[in-house]
Amino acid sequence: MNDTIYVGEHLWIGQAGHFFIVLSFVTALLSSISYFIDVQKKSNDTGWALLGRNAFYVHGFSLIAFMSLIFYAMYNQYYEYSYVFDHVSPDLPLKYILSAFWEGQEGSFMLWMFWHVVLGIFLIRSAGKFESATVFVIALADVILMSMILGIHIPWGDDAFRIGSNPTTLLRQINDAPIFANADYLTLIKGRGMNPLLQNYWMTIHPPTLFLGFASTIVPFAYAFAGLWKNEHKEWLHKALPWSLFSGAILGTGILMGSLWAYVALSFGGYWAWDPVENASLVPWITLVAGIHVHLISRNTGYAKRSVYFFYLISFVLILYSTFLTRSGILGDTSAHAFTEMGLEWQLIILVLTFLLLGAGLFAYRYNSIDQPKTEEALASREFWMFIGSLVLLFSSVLITSSTSLPVFNKIMTYYNPAYEGRVIKDVIGHYNKYQLWIAVFVAALSGISIFLRYSGTNWNFQKKKFAVRIMIALCMAAVLTYLTSFWLQFYSWQYIVMSFAGFFGIVTQIDYVINTAKGNLKLVWSATAHLGFGIMMLGMLASGLNQKAISTNPFVFKNMFSEEDVKKYVQLIKNKPLFSEGYLITYKSDTLIGRERRYDINFKKLDAQNQIVEDMTLHPNAVYSNDFSKVAAFNPDTKHYLTKDIFLV
Repeated sequence: MNDTIYVGEHLWIGQAGHFFIVLSFVTALLSSISYFIDVQKKSNDTGWALLGRNAFYVHGFSLIAFMSLIFYAMYNQYYEYSYVFDHVSPDLPLKYILSAFWEGQEGSFMLWMFWHVVLGIFLIRSAGKFESATVFVIALADVILMSMILGIHIPWGDDAFRIGSNPTTLLRQINDAPIFANADYLTLIKGRGMNPLLQNYWMTIHPPTLFLGFASTIVPFAYAFAGLWKNEHKEWLHKALPWSLFSGAILGTGILMGSLWAYVALSFGGYWAWDPVENASLVPWITLVAGIHVHLISRNTGYAKRSVYFFYLISFVLILYSTFLTRSGILGDTSAHAFTEMGLEWQLIILVLTFLLLGAGLFAYRYNSIDQPKTEEALASREFWMFIGSLVLLFSSVLITSSTSLPVFNKIMTYYNPAYEGRVIKDVIGHYNKYQLWIAVFVAALSGISIFLRYSGTNWNFQKKKFAVRIMIALCMAAVLTYLTSFWLQFYSWQYIVMSFAGFFGIVTQIDYVINTAKGNLKLVWSATAHLGFGIMMLGMLASGLNQKAISTNPFVFKNMFSEEDVKKYVQLIKNKPLFSEGYLITYKSDTLIGRERRYDINFKKLDAQNQIVEDMTLHPNAVYSNDFSKVAAFNPDTKHYLTKDIFLV
């Protein structure tokens, strides 16, 4: 028994934190049970609903109180707590304390639940008769998520079964290092600090936005679940649509922030690398967008109600599945930024299976009671082609998910056959691009065609001639624009020509629609603008990919020791010795070490045909050392932005 009386520990934080964790977990459980009973009773007695509501409020208060304690401990650098020790160090700038808070698994779980609480309060105030059913879903999700940070150990034979990882666990409780024999060990240690790669302003704003997007997908799921549970298949659609649009916008914004982060702050050399973690956030957004489209079909025509249920249910389940992929450690060998294994795998599996079985089971039970129009959609109707587009998006998500899940498949196969070698995608970018290129083409074509059609095919005989003329004009303009673009972009294969053509077709049709049909109607304009943006994005992908070239050549290496691609990418610069390369005079001017960051000053002078300087600029990439200065933990690039190009230096 250790009788050491430790000096300087702030034990009250852990004691208060443990109280708030347990209180938050218990009240989330009480809220979910109370709301469940209220829905099942089907009476006007609001007693159970009131109890569920108040319990949810207490759950939210307890969670925020606990988060405040953790942040307080991190701000004051109380290294006796393992979470503080792992993510904070004396040299960590104050502006990254928030980033350090959600760098770890426990902090990101708390951030996720915080957004659930905020969304739940909005639902309490706006969901009306769907309050009990929708907030039940959120409370139930928080029960399982809260268990991830309970940190309770249950005796199990000679060992103990752990439920969750408590961020207020003392460092000396999980580490028996000799240093803890000293009563004043706190004077002898300092925190490991935040991963240098994550010390970037994007880490401050990207995760909260992305997690709000993750959390918000539970609201369309909850409304769909409520519609099935209460066997009311119409009214919930009106309530859910604004939430679906909100969730799609926020999740999409979070993903875009991540791609920008990868472009300007990481060494990906681009905005998207098809990393498994990126894919895990992209797929639910794709299915959610498909759900929004079939939702609009259902609202306007009554078709596709079952599809709305399916897409909203599966979107949240895919969010949970992405959580399992990124947090179970299963992507540790295939992803650049997945979490490491923490022993929460079975809890994560329970989280996924709970909502998969609840959603799929109730959907199957109510399937036949969901009313559908007896006639099929007309071939010339907007809803028919919108539905086809949603199926294309579903196909895209299936392709991405199946490839991203290969590590899961390999682990299952290895469990049954230890000799199984496993399947690995070697050319990741090429693998995804060759399939998703056609998805983009189909989506652009379908959005361009369907925008001119009317729901239910109204007045098709009168409209078809006008429709044909507008489509033919768009096709001709797309062909001309693609031809002109070929003088700017080098289309290495015919597939890129098709993609460019489809992108221009989408752009031309949407502009035509805004000018000749929308005529100032903001709802119609916003819809066309979204599809217009997709066409522009397609062309941007082509421009940034096909026009990408190295402006450096390395005369100081033996080319047989490096690949041809690496010889183009990497160059050896000697301080104050200019190197001429691809029309640029490149000079390594200086470097400065500030803290753990070494900042380089690399000067570029662009020369014309007469070797006259036409542009002079200096870029400042940096290398960040690990906390112990034993290695370079991250290289951060610098980028010079132009209207038509960027110069990327790392």
